[in-house]
Amino acid sequence: MAKKKVFISFDFDNDKTLKEFIIGQAKLDDSPFEVVDHSLKEAAPEKSWLDKAKAAISRADVFIVMLGPKTKTAPGVLKEVKVANELWKEKFQVIGYKDGSEDWAVPDAGRVYKWSWDNLKKLLA
Repeated sequence: MAKKKVFISFDFDNDKTLKEFIIGQAKLDDSPFEVVDHSLKEAAPEKSWLDKAKAAISRADVFIVMLGPKTKTAPGVLKEVKVANELWKEKFQVIGYKDGSEDWAVPDAGRVYKWSWDNLKKLLA
């Protein structure tokens, strides 16, 4: 069965580790998903960055926000969520830390789940 292609949105300045962990899970033999792209650092001029993000999100089947304590105020994440909504992407949010909270959720970015391998396999099967 084909693996679902996911775009990972995360707070680039504070939660790069979350991206690395979920990419690691995508590489497991029984993973039902592959990471096709992830948040880009806004090093490029604004217009160029947003165009690249739109192209990357459009290639994905599912849009996932990895939640840290500052994610809901991260400008890049908020822009990526807006693009995912404009493209009608299936989306959900994952609490990235054991002591995390649903209070970290990004508005309009989908339902929030605890991060577990079982949850990811069910959500992305």
